[in-house]
Amino acid sequence: MQDYEKYSERALIRKSRHGDVQAFGTLYGRIYKDLYRFALYTMRQPQDAEDVVSETIVAAYENLHKLKKEESFRSWIFTILSNQCKKCFRQEGRTAELTEEIVAQETDHAVNCDVRAAFMQLNEEDRMIVACSVLGGYPSEEIGGMIGMNPATVRSRKARALEKLRQVIE
Repeated sequence: MQDYEKYSERALIRKSRHGDVQAFGTLYGRIYKDLYRFALYTMRQPQDAEDVVSETIVAAYENLHKLKKEESFRSWIFTILSNQCKKCFRQEGRTAELTEEIVAQETDHAVNCDVRAAFMQLNEEDRMIVACSVLGGYPSEEIGGMIGMNPATVRSRKARALEKLRQVIE
């Protein structure tokens, strides 16, 4: 077995495109935490987050040949994840509103609960913008590309969403 940990992301993508499952597994291992964190904050439930991440990974592997630029891999896979989250919301007829049931299920520490509850009060698109920016570290240009929005709009929506979070938490 080859040790893929030393390979760059681009090299792993090239190997994965040629059918190397272990290389894709290494790629997945490097990005899993970011994908799961984004999905959890978007979907609100651990099982739902795991499901959409799994669906995202399968879709990414099956469509890796469609990736145009290797350096865009992360934004490309987050776009797939974002679409999977939206698809799940549509299929289940879920709303982006925070329900009392979800608040009651929270078992985090008080501060984390406050932050998560405030985060869930944001609409779906604003949650995605904040999650990609704050949790994923993506610039507004990449986020805009992921969700089909002008980067300036992403910045203003992010600023408004963060201000709303501050007001709710205080």
